[in-house]
Amino acid sequence: MRILGIETSCDETGVAIYDDEQGLLSHQLYSQVKLHADYGGVVPELASRDHVKKTVPLIKQALAEASLTAADIDGVAYTAGPGLVGALLVGSTIGRSLAYAWGVPAVPVHHMEGHLLAPMLEDCPPEFPFIAMLVSGGHTMIVEVRAIGEYIILGESIDDAAGEAFDKTAKLMGLDYPGGPLLAKLAENGTPGRFKFPRPMTDRPGLDMSFSGLKTFTANTIAAQDNDEQTRADIAYAFQEAVCDTLAIKCKRALLQTGLKRIVIAGGVSANKSLRQSLEALATKIGGSVHYPRTEFCTDNGAMIAYAGMQRLKNNDVTDLSIEARPRWPIDELSPITSAE
Repeated sequence: MRILGIETSCDETGVAIYDDEQGLLSHQLYSQVKLHADYGGVVPELASRDHVKKTVPLIKQALAEASLTAADIDGVAYTAGPGLVGALLVGSTIGRSLAYAWGVPAVPVHHMEGHLLAPMLEDCPPEFPFIAMLVSGGHTMIVEVRAIGEYIILGESIDDAAGEAFDKTAKLMGLDYPGGPLLAKLAENGTPGRFKFPRPMTDRPGLDMSFSGLKTFTANTIAAQDNDEQTRADIAYAFQEAVCDTLAIKCKRALLQTGLKRIVIAGGVSANKSLRQSLEALATKIGGSVHYPRTEFCTDNGAMIAYAGMQRLKNNDVTDLSIEARPRWPIDELSPITSAE
């Protein structure tokens, strides 16, 4: 059985084809980074319009890459939320329309479930249950994952997500959009220990997080310095270290609270080398393991939607002719998988 996955929740257009026996057959991705760079962030209307132009050509490319035709597709999965409502409507409309035209089921997929399951595309996927650290530009949360669809949110950011804090701090430092990866690159030349930034909300119990205060602390530090190149690198290092330490501390608490030893990190920020090292060190210390997708599947992509869609298709989680687009959609509202392998 094969499924076509479509991802259009924000500023990347992703399309992929997944086979439940052969695995990932093809995936295509178009990034809108250059389109939004002049504005310093994503412009929703421009994002939607670009998805309109790029989605169908990418679907054709994905089919050609896999040497398939529409007749070989058994279902169409699309990101139904959360995300930018206009962007979501593009993918959901195209996905639902193709499913109707091809006479196959349409499967609405939760964007964050896609990220959470992205490590399942790797050669050594994690076994259930595990603790998932979902870190992206729009979401930061710690989730206890008992099985596909069985999610308990243990903690989340009460303000800025980690990726959002990275991008906003990078903008304060004069870095181009998207600033998160550029800040991480700058931090590689930073001097450890020169600046000491706070680890927000680690001095109190619980698993919720906050990064807006850390961003303000960084802004004040920048304003108080001459900001030569080395100073900028040192500030970037201190900021990144504070975020990664905070996430690791919260993750350790979640592991102790649940008794689990497997960690999954997913979402755009999961590509951050420092964060991976922090969680790998934590896993080694407790005799556990940490899992994450390859770098190309950390950011938004169609492969994760195709995989998640396949699990939902097997579970018969399909829709009628309605087009779903849910810009806000709590992950713990999803139903558990009962029949998928």
